[in-house]
Amino acid sequence: MIIRNLKEIRASDRNVKSDGWDSARLLLADDGMGFSFHLTTMRAGAELKMHYKHHLEAVMVLKGKGTIEDLGTGEVHELKPGILYALNEHDRHIVRPETDILTACVFNPPVTGREVHDETGAYPAAEQIREPAPAG
Repeated sequence: MIIRNLKEIRASDRNVKSDGWDSARLLLADDGMGFSFHLTTMRAGAELKMHYKHHLEAVMVLKGKGTIEDLGTGEVHELKPGILYALNEHDRHIVRPETDILTACVFNPPVTGREVHDETGAYPAAEQIREPAPAG
Protein backbone atom coordinates (compact mmCIF):
# COMPACT_ATOMS: atom_id res chain seq x y z
CA MET A 1 0.00 0.00 0.00
CA ILE A 2 1.21 3.47 -0.86
CA ILE A 3 0.27 6.40 1.37
CA ARG A 4 1.22 9.93 0.37
CA ASN A 5 0.68 13.28 2.08
CA LEU A 6 -0.03 16.20 -0.28
CA LYS A 7 1.61 18.73 2.05
CA GLU A 8 4.81 16.66 2.09
CA ILE A 9 4.76 16.18 -1.69
CA ARG A 10 4.38 19.93 -2.22
CA ALA A 11 7.53 20.48 -0.10
CA SER A 12 9.58 17.88 -2.02
CA ASP A 13 11.18 17.47 -5.45
CA ARG A 14 7.96 15.72 -6.53
CA ASN A 15 6.36 19.19 -6.74
CA VAL A 16 7.39 20.32 -10.21
CA LYS A 17 6.96 23.98 -11.18
CA SER A 18 7.09 25.62 -14.57
CA ASP A 19 5.85 28.77 -16.25
CA GLY A 20 2.11 28.90 -15.65
CA TRP A 21 1.68 25.69 -13.66
CA ASP A 22 2.86 23.51 -10.80
CA SER A 23 2.25 19.81 -10.35
CA ALA A 24 2.32 17.73 -7.15
CA ARG A 25 3.21 14.28 -8.46
CA LEU A 26 1.72 11.85 -5.99
CA LEU A 27 2.32 8.65 -7.97
CA LEU A 28 5.15 8.17 -10.47
CA ALA A 29 6.50 5.38 -12.66
CA ASP A 30 8.71 3.98 -9.89
CA ASP A 31 5.60 3.37 -7.76
CA GLY A 32 4.71 0.53 -10.16
CA MET A 33 1.02 1.40 -10.62
CA GLY A 34 1.08 1.61 -14.43
CA PHE A 35 0.02 5.28 -14.39
CA SER A 36 1.06 8.47 -12.66
CA PHE A 37 -1.28 10.71 -10.66
CA HIS A 38 -0.80 14.44 -10.18
CA LEU A 39 -2.60 17.40 -8.63
CA THR A 40 -1.80 20.25 -10.98
CA THR A 41 -2.58 23.95 -10.70
CA MET A 42 -2.62 25.95 -13.92
CA ARG A 43 -2.22 29.67 -13.19
CA ALA A 44 -4.69 32.38 -14.21
CA GLY A 45 -3.65 34.23 -17.35
CA ALA A 46 -1.31 31.51 -18.63
CA GLU A 47 -1.56 30.11 -22.15
CA LEU A 48 -0.38 26.50 -21.93
CA LYS A 49 0.24 24.91 -25.33
CA MET A 50 0.76 21.18 -24.92
CA HIS A 51 1.00 18.06 -27.04
CA TYR A 52 1.66 14.79 -25.23
CA LYS A 53 2.97 12.71 -28.14
CA HIS A 54 4.08 9.82 -25.93
CA HIS A 55 1.46 9.89 -23.18
CA LEU A 56 -2.29 9.73 -22.77
CA GLU A 57 -3.71 12.06 -20.12
CA ALA A 58 -7.07 12.39 -18.36
CA VAL A 59 -7.75 15.59 -16.42
CA MET A 60 -10.56 16.30 -13.94
CA VAL A 61 -11.17 19.96 -13.10
CA LEU A 62 -11.68 20.38 -9.35
CA LYS A 63 -11.60 24.20 -8.99
CA GLY A 64 -11.40 27.23 -11.24
CA LYS A 65 -12.43 28.06 -14.77
CA GLY A 66 -11.00 28.57 -18.22
CA THR A 67 -11.00 27.00 -21.66
CA ILE A 68 -9.26 24.26 -23.60
CA GLU A 69 -8.78 24.57 -27.35
CA ASP A 70 -8.35 21.46 -29.50
CA LEU A 71 -5.76 22.59 -32.02
CA GLY A 72 -6.73 19.78 -34.39
CA THR A 73 -10.35 20.88 -34.72
CA GLY A 74 -10.33 24.47 -33.47
CA GLU A 75 -13.06 23.60 -30.96
CA VAL A 76 -12.97 25.47 -27.65
CA HIS A 77 -14.48 23.88 -24.55
CA GLU A 78 -15.28 25.42 -21.18
CA LEU A 79 -13.34 24.17 -18.16
CA LYS A 80 -14.99 24.34 -14.74
CA PRO A 81 -15.39 22.02 -11.73
CA GLY A 82 -16.82 18.67 -12.74
CA ILE A 83 -15.45 18.72 -16.32
CA LEU A 84 -13.11 15.92 -17.40
CA TYR A 85 -11.08 16.02 -20.58
CA ALA A 86 -9.10 13.08 -21.93
CA LEU A 87 -6.35 13.48 -24.49
CA ASN A 88 -7.04 10.05 -25.97
CA GLU A 89 -5.53 10.81 -29.38
CA HIS A 90 -2.43 12.69 -28.20
CA ASP A 91 -4.41 15.85 -28.94
CA ARG A 92 -2.52 19.11 -29.42
CA HIS A 93 -4.23 21.67 -27.19
CA ILE A 94 -4.04 25.00 -25.40
CA VAL A 95 -5.39 25.53 -21.89
CA ARG A 96 -6.23 29.13 -20.99
CA PRO A 97 -7.04 29.47 -17.29
CA GLU A 98 -9.22 32.48 -16.46
CA THR A 99 -8.68 31.75 -12.75
CA ASP A 100 -6.26 29.32 -11.16
CA ILE A 101 -7.47 25.84 -12.14
CA LEU A 102 -6.85 22.89 -9.82
CA THR A 103 -6.92 19.53 -11.58
CA ALA A 104 -6.39 15.85 -10.85
CA CYS A 105 -4.44 14.25 -13.73
CA VAL A 106 -3.55 10.71 -14.72
CA PHE A 107 -0.80 9.89 -17.25
CA ASN A 108 -0.26 6.63 -19.11
CA PRO A 109 2.47 5.58 -19.41
CA PRO A 110 3.38 7.02 -16.04
CA VAL A 111 5.82 9.90 -15.88
CA THR A 112 9.02 9.56 -13.88
CA GLY A 113 8.86 13.01 -12.31
CA ARG A 114 11.88 14.36 -14.22
CA GLU A 115 10.01 15.31 -17.42
CA VAL A 116 9.84 18.85 -18.69
CA HIS A 117 7.88 20.07 -21.71
CA ASP A 118 9.93 20.36 -24.88
CA GLU A 119 9.47 23.03 -27.56
CA THR A 120 6.40 21.19 -28.91
CA GLY A 121 4.72 20.99 -25.49
CA ALA A 122 5.44 17.25 -25.11
CA TYR A 123 7.14 15.12 -22.50
CA PRO A 124 9.75 12.74 -23.92
CA ALA A 125 9.00 9.04 -24.25
CA ALA A 126 9.89 7.05 -21.12
CA GLU A 127 12.93 5.46 -22.77
CA GLN A 128 14.30 8.95 -23.55
CA ILE A 129 14.36 10.02 -19.88
CA ARG A 130 17.87 10.04 -18.49
CA GLU A 131 18.84 9.85 -14.87
CA PRO A 132 20.40 13.06 -13.61
CA ALA A 133 24.19 12.97 -13.43
CA PRO A 134 25.54 12.31 -9.94
CA ALA A 135 26.60 15.41 -8.05
CA GLY A 136 30.30 16.15 -7.78
